[in-house]
Amino acid sequence: MTENGTAIIELKSITKSYFRGSEQLDVLTNLDLSAPEGAFEALMGPSGSGKSTLLNLIAGLDRPTSGQIRVAGSDLVSMGEADRAKWRSNTVGFIFQTYNLMPVLTALENVELPLLLTKLSSAERKEHARVALRVVGLEDRGNHYPRQLSGGQEQRVAIARAIVTDPKIIVADEPTGDLDRKSADEILELLVRLNTEFKKTIFMVTHDPAAAERATIIRRLDKGTLQ
Repeated sequence: MTENGTAIIELKSITKSYFRGSEQLDVLTNLDLSAPEGAFEALMGPSGSGKSTLLNLIAGLDRPTSGQIRVAGSDLVSMGEADRAKWRSNTVGFIFQTYNLMPVLTALENVELPLLLTKLSSAERKEHARVALRVVGLEDRGNHYPRQLSGGQEQRVAIARAIVTDPKIIVADEPTGDLDRKSADEILELLVRLNTEFKKTIFMVTHDPAAAERATIIRRLDKGTLQ
């Protein structure tokens, strides 16, 4: 729990619906979720169960049809888009199955990208990026381009980019989905370290039971409700 005794992630009575023509599709239905600060939670469930939708709500990328969302002390539902974008850049680090690295930028430049929105000087941005690469074990690959890296190394660069702003929460959507077992295990070890050593709250969607086992809490979502 946070210092004031509340959860860092708190969702109450969340419903998320989409419309296809006149047909209403309920992706999440009256969902409640509470996660304490410093948790490492894994979310599992069949395809189409609403896992990515839930992750997007927690990360402030989407808004619910109804319900309340408080993350890191902020009411996301009442925020406008500009405020949520600012909140995301200060609070959340994103890791995806596809690494989304810019091929024309070096590893260091890719990690530095989120800092371009800050008031840091160029020298400060580069130093922050170097520190983030050091944390993920790739300080010596800063001048390499994505094409010169393995898949596991590319995902490490993506993780460095996610942590370079020192976010409170890391959301990871199938972070090992494109990796072989050895590389996947190395990425999971890194996530565990970010959780235990750097005290990052991590919320991870995964299909992989071996990945979910690294989390301290495993949740299962099916047909829009938590089991």
